[in-house]
Amino acid sequence: MKPHDPDRICGTAAVAATFRARPAAVLRLFYTPQRRPEAGRLCAILARAKKPYREVPPEELERIAGTPHHGGLVAVVHPRPLPLLNNLPFPKILFEAPVLPILDGIGNPHNLGAIARTAAFLGCRAMLLSADPRQATIADSAWRTSEGALESLEVFKVPDLPGLLRALAAHMPILAAVPSGGTAPGESGGNRPVALVLGNEEHGIPEATLAACTGRVSLKGSGAVESLNVSTAAAILIHALAK
Repeated sequence: MKPHDPDRICGTAAVAATFRARPAAVLRLFYTPQRRPEAGRLCAILARAKKPYREVPPEELERIAGTPHHGGLVAVVHPRPLPLLNNLPFPKILFEAPVLPILDGIGNPHNLGAIARTAAFLGCRAMLLSADPRQATIADSAWRTSEGALESLEVFKVPDLPGLLRALAAHMPILAAVPSGGTAPGESGGNRPVALVLGNEEHGIPEATLAACTGRVSLKGSGAVESLNVSTAAAILIHALAK
């Protein structure tokens, strides 16, 4: 997809969340006969706005969605703009939850969506994405994996993450999630809120970002496997740091 193409949001939970948060952004709706009951209320909203909706067979919906994992319901939506975060003062929403997740170079949009789902479930209010060229943005698969959670988070793009972290460190601890050598999340101090920086799935957090963090946090496993998927590690760390 091109950067300004509409998003295709799939699945009942994700589509319903978009209709709650940004109904004016929805351009049109497609659904299978099996999803007619769930689609009825949404079609009424579009009818009042004089926007199209249509019942289609599953094979046509797969073509529209670009994936067989469409859940029988697809909304075509204006892309969500990501505001840039590069100036003081910081938005208050960064400090309104115990944990602020920061993603730096996480390339898989499924992981982005899964982290967003965990973050929203555990009460996070915002999430930051670095400008690292490897960093996934909010794509169709991220919407689908997040199950609507992305609509519950304020997501910002950060052009200069190390510089922002150095400024943010005056307001909260900045903890880098590293495979080993960090403190356990329960030993990372009692200050709240806390920022949690999560890095690239293969190469980890860039050195410049690490240098701007005020601490490091690690999960100690049994040794049976080398590491966790970044979205799984994020879930454990956010839960532990939010307690």
